[in-house]
Amino acid sequence: MPIIYLFGHIYTYYFNGPSPMTELNTTDIQILDALQKDASLTTQEVADCVNISQSPCWRRINRLEEQGLIDRKVSILDREKLGMEVVVFATVNLTTQGRGNLEDFEEEVEILPEVLECYTMAGTWDYMLKIVAKDIRHYERFVREKLTRLSHIGEVHSHIAVTEIKNSTVLPLGSQIHT
Repeated sequence: MPIIYLFGHIYTYYFNGPSPMTELNTTDIQILDALQKDASLTTQEVADCVNISQSPCWRRINRLEEQGLIDRKVSILDREKLGMEVVVFATVNLTTQGRGNLEDFEEEVEILPEVLECYTMAGTWDYMLKIVAKDIRHYERFVREKLTRLSHIGEVHSHIAVTEIKNSTVLPLGSQIHT
């Protein structure tokens, strides 16, 4: 859930527009930053990182979870060590862009495990997908047997990543949220 800073207040942004939330202070941001870097930290370890005691830290973490700022806690797997060596950014255009076609495509693409991310795009393409595959043959099978069989697919262009320079899940809280 994106966060914006406007007129001295922090808001969460929903599809229906900004919705006020409890203002975040420096300690809240430090807690969020510590947890996004290592979700396995205990409450005591987080408290030590931000220089507060365990009970207030636990209450703050619970409040941040209730507000939806902490979406979920996950383990990040090493895709290469698991044999998934190919990353492809595929741009997709639909045959027509009616609301029903967009919704059909979005529902169908959500169930494809190879698609890690899917974004609607402004400009030439309707969608951008981030796809992982074991190898180029697996990717070809995925395109032929799954992706191009989705409703309303007009065209797909594959952009194969050669070298991963940066891959982070850490949001830039320090430079984007001001207290």
